[in-house]
This record gives sequence, C-alpha cells and structure tokens, in this order.
Amino acid sequence: MNKNRDQVDVKKLVGLVINLAGLVDYQEDSIVSRTIIEGKMGTVTLFAFDEGQGLSEHAAPYDALVYILDGSAEVTISGKALCLQEGEMVIMPAKAPHAIKAITKFKMLLTMIRS
Repeated sequence: MNKNRDQVDVKKLVGLVINLAGLVDYQEDSIVSRTIIEGKMGTVTLFAFDEGQGLSEHAAPYDALVYILDGSAEVTISGKALCLQEGEMVIMPAKAPHAIKAITKFKMLLTMIRS
C-alpha cells in the first residue's frame, strides 16, 4: 500500500474547509492511503483503490466505519458480501473478519474507534 506522494502536514488542515476526496489520488494497480487523524481513541484514514485492488480478509479489535466517497466496492463482513456505492457506509464490527475489493476504482474514508 502506498502513501500519497503529495502529502501535506495534517496539522495544516485544521480549521480549513477541504474536499475530502481530493486529499488522496488514485495510482495504477495500487492502494493509496493517507492518515488524517491518529490518536489514542482512534484513526481516520483516506484510501484510494484502483479497480480490482483489495484488502484480504482480516479482523480488527475495534469497530470501523467505511464511507464510500467515490466509485464502488465490495465489502465482505463475516462471509456476507455487500456492494457499496458513493455516499453509502457500513460499520464493520470489532473482531469480525472482513475484506474489501474495488469493483470500480473507489475512495473511502475509514474511521476506527478504539474503545
């Protein structure tokens, strides 16, 4: 997974109105990520997946919210495949096995709450 090359110091984003999807770019045959907030209580990370790219099945110890900013993705949670489109979200429960695959190239916001 690649970090975005043109990253700006996240502290410079505080107090600004920003187009969220514009903070991460697509790269051919890649998944690009950019952490927006990282703290003791959780993280907020942007991702851009090229078509066909994905994250294999894994589990996380905390609940996570996936919000699709652009495109479409298949999110599988505990063996159940869900198709998400731009503007839709799903909550992946803690410890549930899940995977993500780009149906088309897509961007998502991942919010993980540690509790």
